[in-house]
Amino acid sequence: MIYSGTDLCSIPRIEKSLRNPRFLTRVFSREEILLFKSRGMNVQTIAANWAAKEAFSKAMGTGIRGFGLSEVSVLRNEAGAPYFLLTGNARILADQRGYSFSLSLSHTAELALAFVIAYDCKQG
Repeated sequence: MIYSGTDLCSIPRIEKSLRNPRFLTRVFSREEILLFKSRGMNVQTIAANWAAKEAFSKAMGTGIRGFGLSEVSVLRNEAGAPYFLLTGNARILADQRGYSFSLSLSHTAELALAFVIAYDCKQG
C-alpha cells in the first residue's frame, strides 16, 4: 500500500515565526538547525522543512499526534536530496506501520512545497 501527504507553506509566515526565538528549537531538531546555519538560515529551506513535517504527518494518517515535530528531522544527503531521520515516537510509529518514505521539496520566493510518499513495506 502507498500513502501520500503534501503541504504548501507560506514563506513569509515562516519568516514571521522566526522572530520568536523558541520557534526553531520547539519545531526543529539539532541536526536541522545545524543544516539551516550551514545554509545561512535560508528561510526557504526552513519553510520547506516545515512543509515536509506537515506532509509527513498526513502520509502517516495521524496528523501531528503521537510524536513531536522535532522527532521528524528533514536532512539532505551528499547530493542534496532530502530525507527523513526519525527519532522517538515518530520512529516508533513508522516502524510499527512498516513505512519507508520518499520526500520531494520545492519552493519559490513565496511558497514551499513538500510531497511525501509512505510505502507500506509490511504488505510487500
